[in-house]
Amino acid sequence: MDNPIILLVGGALLGLIVGFIIAKAIEKKNASKLVNEAEKSAASILKEAKSEGESIKKDKILQAKEKFIELKSEHEKVIMSRDKKMADAEKRTRDKESQVSSELSKNKKLNQSLEDKIKDYNHRLEILDKKQEEIDRLHKSQVQQLEVISSLSADEAKAQLIESLKGEAKNDAMAYIQSTLEDAKLTAQQEAKKVIINTIQRVGTEEAIDNCVSVFNIESDDVKGRIIGREGRNIRAIEAATGVEIIVDDTPEAIILSCFDSVRREIARLSLHKLVTDGRIHPARIEEVVKKTKKQIEQEIIEVGKRTIIDLGIHNLHPELVKTVGRMKYRSSYGQNLLQHSREVAKLCGVMAAELGLNPKLAKRAGLLHDIGKVPDAETDMETPHAILGMQWAEKYGEKADVCNAIGAHHDEIEMKSLLAPIVQVCDAISGARPGARRQVLDSYIQRLKDLEDIAFGFNGVKKAYAIQAGRELRVIVESDKVDDQKASELSFNISQKIQTDMTYPGQVKITVIRETRAINIAK
Repeated sequence: MDNPIILLVGGALLGLIVGFIIAKAIEKKNASKLVNEAEKSAASILKEAKSEGESIKKDKILQAKEKFIELKSEHEKVIMSRDKKMADAEKRTRDKESQVSSELSKNKKLNQSLEDKIKDYNHRLEILDKKQEEIDRLHKSQVQQLEVISSLSADEAKAQLIESLKGEAKNDAMAYIQSTLEDAKLTAQQEAKKVIINTIQRVGTEEAIDNCVSVFNIESDDVKGRIIGREGRNIRAIEAATGVEIIVDDTPEAIILSCFDSVRREIARLSLHKLVTDGRIHPARIEEVVKKTKKQIEQEIIEVGKRTIIDLGIHNLHPELVKTVGRMKYRSSYGQNLLQHSREVAKLCGVMAAELGLNPKLAKRAGLLHDIGKVPDAETDMETPHAILGMQWAEKYGEKADVCNAIGAHHDEIEMKSLLAPIVQVCDAISGARPGARRQVLDSYIQRLKDLEDIAFGFNGVKKAYAIQAGRELRVIVESDKVDDQKASELSFNISQKIQTDMTYPGQVKITVIRETRAINIAK
């Protein structure tokens, strides 16, 4: 059995060897065939490449020749244009040379003519000098003859003539100045009245008088008892925390809050409202609510200031000034709310500045800030006049010089240096002097007017005295035979000093002294 297997294995191996030999022979034959074909293909490719190279060479040579011909033609054109330019330049040069030669010939002729004229001029000067000497000699002889006739020297006659001309010129100048001043005053008054009337007509605001008390309404008297607390401890805690006097009387369903400071009064009112709404009323809770209310009021002050400057179209205002404007809401001047007054003055200033051709935005800014000195930060600030204090604050927070001067000069504490200052002063007077704008007790008001008139009657030569324009002007009529023009000016000054020393009054008082001379005759 082993022999057949061996034979099979041997036959298989022999077959594999024979197959491998046959495969190698076939592969070698195919490889030689492929090599022959590749050699033939390479030969044909080389032949084609040679033919293509020859054709490309011929094309490049033709292109190079064409490019050379093209460049040569362009070069010839450039050379021709240069030659043409050179020819034109030579022609212009020849023309210039001919023109220069003609100009030289003309100049020679002009020089000759000028020399002739100079000679003629010198000759005439000599003749004029001789004539002038003759005139001077004749003038001297005539002056000597006139001096002999008039028995006056020439200098004396000249001095008399100059003096007479000076007197006439002075009189004419004074008359002209007087008439011009009268016309200017009349025109200025008319134009000022027009501007003020137009301004007042275009701005209208409501007025509300601020009081020193506020009324807090409650639902029942039971709440009143809870506010008072045991032995009054709650009401004492509220007064200590807010600085407001709380008056609890028989008025039904009402409690009165009294304080000159509107901010404290508002804090007390809001705190009471929160306490009553919450229901928990005891000293600890009162202090907590008052602290929160103070923060709320401070934030509200800032918001009021921002809304005010936005409404008026004012930009880039310092945050401290914005806060000061907001605090004006809780300040009053003679019963007039300070913020409302300042807003009205700002609007009036803007309209009036526009009428006069000035910057209305700058005028509004000065009008809004003119009374910021009435909102002092400390007791020491209250010793400084509010106009000067406001000017100092405006300078501190970077306001323009015109605005600062308008704030400081609106009550004449300093000199007015810009047109904004009189506009702010006038608008402040318009807003404060209108009927109903400010509150004043009638009896004290009448007494103040009487005191003004009595002060005027205390001086010699006063015939009549009238307090007019709500006490802002004192008109004094004097006797002409006792008071002359110079004494009238002195009398006005002395009365103003007496009023400043002896009286207390808001704003300023104008003293006008009138001296009238009358000549009366009767024709029969």
